[in-house]
Amino acid sequence: MAQDRLPPMLQRLWGREPAPRRGPRPRLDLVTITAAAIELADAEGLAGVSMNSVATKVGVAATALYRYIGSKDDLLMLMSDAIAADPPDPSGRPWRDYLAEWTRLQRDLVLKHSWVLQITKFAPPLGPRRLLWLDRALAALDGTGLDDGEKINVASALTGYALTDAAIVEAAGTGVQEFTEAGIESAADYGELLVELLDPERYPAASAAVRGGAFRGAEGWIHDDDFRFGLDLLLDGVEQLIARRASGSHGGG
Repeated sequence: MAQDRLPPMLQRLWGREPAPRRGPRPRLDLVTITAAAIELADAEGLAGVSMNSVATKVGVAATALYRYIGSKDDLLMLMSDAIAADPPDPSGRPWRDYLAEWTRLQRDLVLKHSWVLQITKFAPPLGPRRLLWLDRALAALDGTGLDDGEKINVASALTGYALTDAAIVEAAGTGVQEFTEAGIESAADYGELLVELLDPERYPAASAAVRGGAFRGAEGWIHDDDFRFGLDLLLDGVEQLIARRASGSHGGG
């Protein structure tokens, strides 16, 4: 059975752990503990999350917390799944509009809880909340002519884009040591430095781009138009794939 193959904490997360023996009713539950840990992480970063700090926040001794959660790694896994709010309902919506919102919401969710970037594993989801997001993306692609494997690949590509963009935004916002030391505070500063660094003979295309003002006038590092540009590239590709499937062509991807 599936629950027999899952680690104990995932069994509990899915509500499939063996029935407990008789005894006093537990004072706490995973929802309460995980919410406390997320609140600490949002306020202090992952450095503020420990079994001791979470235990203090929920009003128990650290030893008592181990009755519910086996380790800090288990706690981090619970946190990464729990931050996912319910995805929007795709019913009656065009697949492209839905997936554009679906991807943006994932990006925004990670930025709201940016500490999750430190513990995110780029692996297929196993938690119930993250799998709910996958389910809704697959539902949005119903009727497009894509097969199930293609639908999963679309969802994976969009999730990867959301995470990558969030990581770039977070890094730009918190600062990169090398950039700080070089006095680079914006994309415009970066472009000015590249003008000096890039030899037009060795880097002809990149040099021409930066000298032509590719970064000129940029305020800060990130603009929402950049996110939308990349998202549209991905969705245009999906649209082309759907069109090929509709025409009966299976070549070229």
